[in-house]
Amino acid sequence: MLPHPAVFHFPWEIELIKDGASVRTSGRLTSYKPQESKAILSAQHSSVWYHVTVQTTFVEPFQPILGAQYLALGEIEKAEGVSGVVLSARALNCVDGVDLVLMQQAILEQRRFFKERKPEVNMLEPLSPSNV
Repeated sequence: MLPHPAVFHFPWEIELIKDGASVRTSGRLTSYKPQESKAILSAQHSSVWYHVTVQTTFVEPFQPILGAQYLALGEIEKAEGVSGVVLSARALNCVDGVDLVLMQQAILEQRRFFKERKPEVNMLEPLSPSNV
């Protein structure tokens, strides 16, 4: 059986996601520790910076570009001893040059479309066969 499709979530929404959910998110690569296989993606929203810890074990080796925009696809893990959640990445792509404002508008428009189409579908939860 295939995993549920990954819904795009902004870095400021990641804390609300259930453990094990497939998600897509983006942010600037602000830190990378190859010895720990961990990267930090950061994004600003309403003058507050949000950080997402990304486990990079499954996407290594990769050539990190600090300060570049990345798109991550993976599963949420609630890690013990770490505040917040960790995104275990299946894919990590550099998307430098993407118009972030336009991407955010497109994601919000997609959410409105799905909400109108199926109001019972919550975009912060993974799709299940019962609500598809």
